[in-house]
Amino acid sequence: MIAVAALLVAPALLATPVQAAEPAPLVINEVESNGDDTDWVEVFNTGTTALDISGYGFVDGDPSHESYLLPAGSIVPAGGFFVIDQATSTADGFDFGLGGADSVNLVAADGTTPVASYAWSGHAIVTYGRCPDGTGAFADTTVSTKGAPNDCAMPVKINEVESNPASGENDWVELINTSAATIDVSGLVLRDNDDTHAYVFPTGSTIAVGGYLAVESAPTGFDFGLGGADSVRLYAADGMTLIDSYAWTAHATTTYGRCPDGTGEFTTTSHATKGATNVCPGVVTVEAWLGGSTVTPIDDEATFGGDLSGLDWEPSGSSVPGTLWAVQNGDGLLYRIVAEGDSWAPDAANGWADGKVLHYADGTGTVDAEGVTVVGDDSSGGIYVSSERNNDNSKVSRPAVLRYDVSGSATSLTATHEWNFAADFPGLGANAGLEGITWVPDAFLVDGGFVDEKTGVVYDPATYPDHGDGLFFVGVEGTASVYAYALKSDGTFQRIATIATPFALVADVQFDADLAALWVVCDEACEGRTALYELTEGVFTPSRLFARPADMGNIANEGFAVADDAVCAADGTKPTFYADDADTDGFSLRQGTFPCEAPEVPTEPSPTPTATPSPTPSATLPSTGGTGPVPPSELTDATRGPVSGPSSATAGSTVTIALGAQYAGQTVTAWIYSTPVSLGTHVVSAAGSITVTVPASLAAGAHRIAVLDAQGALIGWTDITVTAAKGLAVTGADSSSALIAGGVLLAAGVGAFLLRRRRAASL
Repeated sequence: MIAVAALLVAPALLATPVQAAEPAPLVINEVESNGDDTDWVEVFNTGTTALDISGYGFVDGDPSHESYLLPAGSIVPAGGFFVIDQATSTADGFDFGLGGADSVNLVAADGTTPVASYAWSGHAIVTYGRCPDGTGAFADTTVSTKGAPNDCAMPVKINEVESNPASGENDWVELINTSAATIDVSGLVLRDNDDTHAYVFPTGSTIAVGGYLAVESAPTGFDFGLGGADSVRLYAADGMTLIDSYAWTAHATTTYGRCPDGTGEFTTTSHATKGATNVCPGVVTVEAWLGGSTVTPIDDEATFGGDLSGLDWEPSGSSVPGTLWAVQNGDGLLYRIVAEGDSWAPDAANGWADGKVLHYADGTGTVDAEGVTVVGDDSSGGIYVSSERNNDNSKVSRPAVLRYDVSGSATSLTATHEWNFAADFPGLGANAGLEGITWVPDAFLVDGGFVDEKTGVVYDPATYPDHGDGLFFVGVEGTASVYAYALKSDGTFQRIATIATPFALVADVQFDADLAALWVVCDEACEGRTALYELTEGVFTPSRLFARPADMGNIANEGFAVADDAVCAADGTKPTFYADDADTDGFSLRQGTFPCEAPEVPTEPSPTPTATPSPTPSATLPSTGGTGPVPPSELTDATRGPVSGPSSATAGSTVTIALGAQYAGQTVTAWIYSTPVSLGTHVVSAAGSITVTVPASLAAGAHRIAVLDAQGALIGWTDITVTAAKGLAVTGADSSSALIAGGVLLAAGVGAFLLRRRRAASL
């Protein structure tokens, strides 16, 4: 039986005799802290009598948080479960989130007697749960089982199957470890569809965290072949308990593999990837960060002290460093941050030294400021802040965008406008509201054929009079999605578009004018990953997924900003910036790098000054120094090399090209033939692949994709048949385990997404 906090309890359960709760029979049984759904905690009654825990207090590990008091009728059945769920209890007091290093604590109705607790040092990949229920040790579960018995099966899955290898090669089966610890699989039994065929994994067989183990049909492996209509089954060491299985009715043209690794459904892969991340059609795999691996603190120690959240970059229009705008959520502060040599600090002039306190339009309240954006790259048009709530009334959701005039010297600012989206997000947690915010001009959206969710046709700014010259896109933590809004000067608004993301939450959103793309950012809940969305036929679709810089820890980066190409250095890089909400090691602001192309500098001044048109951004990532194409005559059977990819694709779609893990981290250039067309310069992912976009204008028919190394030497090429564009959809679902395993199916491109931010008019 299951009971859920703040939900109705079945009449039959209420009729059951209930005794006063005693601490011993109650334990914390499962914890969800990384926000895949909402944060929740499951309590288990190990006793033989139902327990009434009405009035008990529940709180996390932050001493500043008030306890959530369980409502009347909170009953834990004998041998049953009771769920304390943020989704249904926020209004009553469960308005705090469970962090990556946190604890949960249940206290008796007297307010002091400890009943049950559990602490952890980092988010679980899925959830933390006792195995077995109530009495076992906590482990990272393989499946979330809110209000039900924990899934205590061994966290190993069949991940890829090769049943029809090339001549002279062997059948093989690949396993993956989906847990956060190395797994010993000694003694596990692998069978095909014949019970008499069995392979026992030898002593010492282990799989590392997120790692793979492949076994072949060779003398040292299993001695049975895999047929065209067959199956593979994995059993526990007892030979009877089924752990996982997969069956098929015909050989795959490549292999059968889970997408994403470990958690997704089986599909036909793009090519075999034994011992590496599966590569599947329509899947964007995690790539290494294209910039430098090092991220350096740039603020003096203890400058901000924590709670620094959203960031935005205001260009200077030249090679002179621009300005950073940042918000701090705890005290509701807005900072103007400027360069001081190699470091950055709050502007000492005009009252900015300690940040400016933000208030609502009536002059009251403490704004829980989470995101910030500069409209039109010019702060004279106003600064816009996204927030979750009024910290003076922290248990009530107030998801709002506020505009501030920053031209004066006063140390506190009162909003000139507020757009409160509460009606658009009923039931949204007080601590689950608006995180990031960014802006894009109407002119670019119209040029790109941006689709309006409300009308179902191409966006027409005239449909929304008095909304200014662009739309605002906000990231919502509680829904892990991004939304586009037209904001009118009278405080009303209209949602224009919605897009789901592959992440557990959205920490920030940033429009990149130079890439004509949108960055969607997650924090430590997603290992610090960022997704890049590009405009395709009127819809912003996910194109690339990047890991955090290799040398940066998995810290609470709630803010992300990237400088414009005007400050591109001679080495072909420009700054990126990160805001660490946790002030790790005493630093809240860090700087990294990203590839860029410096604007051309004229050798002679123009005799007659002329107006400079707005730049047209490239739809591809900036070059990192790629070389020209090789002649088509070099693409022969002898030079195919290790390169492989899908056999067909739609013009305008994104495809993954595999080179092999030996090329991981190398810079390569891709070209599509017959007439060579550049597909850009890329850094090969850890899995040995790159992701390229087939030009939307490419003629339908047979083509070849060639990949060259940094010196222009041909690595190899692959055939591809291109069909006419019919619109690109990328499907999939979020999974924390998938993120950590190294791959993710990016969510469907629902709605339309923003582009560039150059011209603007303030509201």
